[in-house]
Amino acid sequence: MLELVTRNLKEVITVEELKKVMEKEEKKAYIGFEPSGFVHLGWLMCGEKVKDLVNAGFDVKILLADWHAWINDKLNGNMDAIRTCGEYIKDAFAAMGVKGVEYIYASDIVKDVNYWNLILKIAKATSLARVRRAMDIMGRRAEEAEKDFSKFIYPIMQVADIFYLDVDAALGGMDQRHAHMLARDFADKAKMKKPVALHTPIISSLKAKGRMDVAKMSKSKPSTAIFIHDEKEEIERKIKKAYCPEGDASNPVMEIAAYLLFPHFGSIEINGKEYESYDALEKDFVSKLLHPLDLKMGVASYLNRMIEPIRNYFKQNPKNLDRLKSYMDK
Repeated sequence: MLELVTRNLKEVITVEELKKVMEKEEKKAYIGFEPSGFVHLGWLMCGEKVKDLVNAGFDVKILLADWHAWINDKLNGNMDAIRTCGEYIKDAFAAMGVKGVEYIYASDIVKDVNYWNLILKIAKATSLARVRRAMDIMGRRAEEAEKDFSKFIYPIMQVADIFYLDVDAALGGMDQRHAHMLARDFADKAKMKKPVALHTPIISSLKAKGRMDVAKMSKSKPSTAIFIHDEKEEIERKIKKAYCPEGDASNPVMEIAAYLLFPHFGSIEINGKEYESYDALEKDFVSKLLHPLDLKMGVASYLNRMIEPIRNYFKQNPKNLDRLKSYMDK
């Protein structure tokens, strides 16, 4: 079961702590999402990992962080739109085949005075400088909070979520590392249960160049992201325009192959050649035996196969997606 929980992760903090958690008869994990727009490819990794956690015996809670989205100015701060997006996120995970989880809205837990008690305890144990360093978890620079103090509350709330939900493990992308480390530090100071941090890789923006980890795929930039309900032609168009220089494996197309296609399919075939591992694909690409356009078309083909059932789910259950689109078109 340990291998099931740790597979395809970028980082586990720490494996020894996770082993002890795995010995527990009852164990809890959580992941939080801002309801702030369309779901992109990066969420597929989280969906697969949630399924792994459920299958490993975890009670998994998915926090629909509507108050966090409001603080972060998502969907123009319109709470009706944010809640609609929350329901759409439930559809997204159902379309991915995620079952046996509990969905919780932040707007429900903030009604409890114990939650705010936690926030004050965390705030009193945390310096302003440390909060500033954690601002990147919300895609913001610390300077942006100077005109809106609520932004400083966001990292504290995310830490409070972990302890309020009493989880043994916190799941998120590598971009959530600062918040998870803040939670672990607070656990030491408050002598509370320290959460194990489980971090998935980050899928880069399709236009990312250089360091992939600083330009993640974002729903706020539709032309540089692939959404889980994009049509086949749209996916092919976006992949064709993606950054993918010949011989350089540090590009988003190769990331999609590494983080999504190989874990899902096991092997992929491009131009009549079967690649049984990502390393084999990378070797051919770096050696320039595989042309970028051939790579792109192969990746697009498999990506469409992966997304097809999700796309069909939304065609059969369009209500929340259509409502969200109406808000986003305004």
